[in-house]
Amino acid sequence: MSSLPLPEGEEKARAVRSLFDTISGRYDLVNRVMTFGMDAGWRRRAVRELGLAPGSRVADLACGTGDLCREVAAAGLRPIGFDFSYGMLFAARTSSPLVQADILHLPLRDGSLDGVTCGFALRNVVDLGEFFAELARAVRPGGRIALLDASRPDNPVLRAGHGLYFEHVVPFIGGVLSDRAAYAYLPKSMAYLPPPGGILSMLRLAGFPDVRRLQLTGGLTQLFVATRTNPQT
Repeated sequence: MSSLPLPEGEEKARAVRSLFDTISGRYDLVNRVMTFGMDAGWRRRAVRELGLAPGSRVADLACGTGDLCREVAAAGLRPIGFDFSYGMLFAARTSSPLVQADILHLPLRDGSLDGVTCGFALRNVVDLGEFFAELARAVRPGGRIALLDASRPDNPVLRAGHGLYFEHVVPFIGGVLSDRAAYAYLPKSMAYLPPPGGILSMLRLAGFPDVRRLQLTGGLTQLFVATRTNPQT
């Protein structure tokens, strides 16, 4: 992928599915190593920010191996995971129900969810606007969303260090422990993400007017949290 433009549309969907099928077996190990274990804390923060009552039904979208499902369950909520990669679902380590599905077209009734989590997958969605509209359809009024993804720190020194690490060290770690080509894609995939202001605007337009962006660990990660408003207001 190094010299080719990033894929779009259905080509992107196929490439992302193939990539995650390939790395599923060692996905958790590589995450722990390349984030120094910080990814677990980011997921816990996302679940806390939901602020939902015990027993609430929460969908974890692009659930992968079930990390966020486990955090959701530990908080006393009822998770259900969705992912379109069979490899990731096969490697999942969670007792929560899992569904193979395209998260742009969830097999759920309108307003059937109390909340949604999504960890580090916004870059991999084919159409973010369509994704946010699907969240608005599936989440009930008053329900909550917490969406995690990678970010670039605002501080210029941290930003430079992050760039070196993300673009050179991460592919090296991925190559040693898993698949170098797949982990070389990760820093390149940041180009898919709109600027933070653009994501905030898209979420407001979709029906989440109170959306906030939280920067975690000095801006290495960003978390978008919001409440679904009544579509008729």
